[in-house]
Amino acid sequence: MPEPVTSLPFTGNPEADALLASSPLALLVGFALDQQVAVQKAFSGPLELARRLGGLDAVAVAGLPPEDLETAFRTPPALHRFPGMMAGRVQALCAVVASEYGNDASGIWTGASDARDLRARLRALPGIGEAKSATVIGVLARRFGVRPAGWEAQLPAEPTLADVDSAEALAAYQAGKRARKAEGRAAGGRP
Repeated sequence: MPEPVTSLPFTGNPEADALLASSPLALLVGFALDQQVAVQKAFSGPLELARRLGGLDAVAVAGLPPEDLETAFRTPPALHRFPGMMAGRVQALCAVVASEYGNDASGIWTGASDARDLRARLRALPGIGEAKSATVIGVLARRFGVRPAGWEAQLPAEPTLADVDSAEALAAYQAGKRARKAEGRAAGGRP
């Protein structure tokens, strides 16, 4: 069993990184926000949202009037490049955690029968698609020792945040991602 993880080096902010390691909901919200913004911005979002709301609880977030949650996302500095859309996505994610997992986001993985089931559970969450589900499985396996049967087969082939274990590894991951996008654009494909 790996050493207990007390921080995930995704933001450069010790408090935000600690929240990602201690709160399964914060980790999932970070992944939901990880779209069209820097990793640091996305994964800092859960801490700032918790500050603005007085905590991060799936039932509470799911039950907020949508306009109140959108205001929390839009208040400068906005939590995301697309605050309205992401407020809705995070609220929908929290509604699933609240209703299907008894307000315990870790139930998504602790209740999974195997890695395929875990991947299906993750893909069913708003904001967590095919690629992100594989990355979450990688983070759970490599950082938290959550390794349901068949987990290795569910890992992504290319480098992801699951490979990031330090600030230096995050910088290398981001540089590689930028290079892959540039190659894709140069080849006339989608970045």
